[in-house]
Amino acid sequence: MIAEYNTQRDHIILKEYGRNVQKIIAYIRTIPDKDKRTEMAYTLLELIKQLAPVAKEAEENPQRMWDDLFIIADFNLDVNSPYPIPERDILFKKPMKMPYPQSEVRYRHYGKNIERLIKEAMKKEDPADREEAVIYLGKLMKTFYSSWNKETLDDSVILKDIKILSQGQLTLNIDKVREDNLFEKLYRERSGNNNNNKQRGQGGEQGDRRDRNRDRRHGKPFNKNRHNPHRRRDQ
Repeated sequence: MIAEYNTQRDHIILKEYGRNVQKIIAYIRTIPDKDKRTEMAYTLLELIKQLAPVAKEAEENPQRMWDDLFIIADFNLDVNSPYPIPERDILFKKPMKMPYPQSEVRYRHYGKNIERLIKEAMKKEDPADREEAVIYLGKLMKTFYSSWNKETLDDSVILKDIKILSQGQLTLNIDKVREDNLFEKLYRERSGNNNNNKQRGQGGEQGDRRDRNRDRRHGKPFNKNRHNPHRRRDQ
């Protein structure tokens, strides 16, 4: 039996399906009965769903697998397909260009999404909902600003920026913000918990390190169970 090299084989049209799928499609084309070809095509698609990873992406769009089937068959497969046979031009079709945003961001340290959230907050009619929206915006803006800058942003600057971006429609009393610490509460809770956990972890590690160093100085092997009151004496 003479070995068959890849250089002697036909070119794989869609590599994500593999050469064996292409061979099966070539065999289906040779079947004279159309109903039998259709049955074999359905069976092949079910096999692809089990074996080919690309089938998971095509579950939401089952027509894609039928289109790929016709593409592998060089658009020469006479079966009863539930979808129309695609045109050959589909192979040369270019994707649509994505529109690039042309609008400028007024405050880049906040980002474009803050401006969108402010527009949504301006649509609220209830004063309580507007106040809650301003507080949420203030927390976000201070968090985003601190991600790019080391210094802390004053609450009055945030309120001023919110007023400018909302064209004067979103306002809040600065004294109330500072008194209730409205723009800092959530951020401080998160950072405080992280710092406490970090200090506990560092304290435990430093304590173990001190014990090991002390035992080495006195020529004693380090015993991690020496503080266990329930250990046996013969251990």
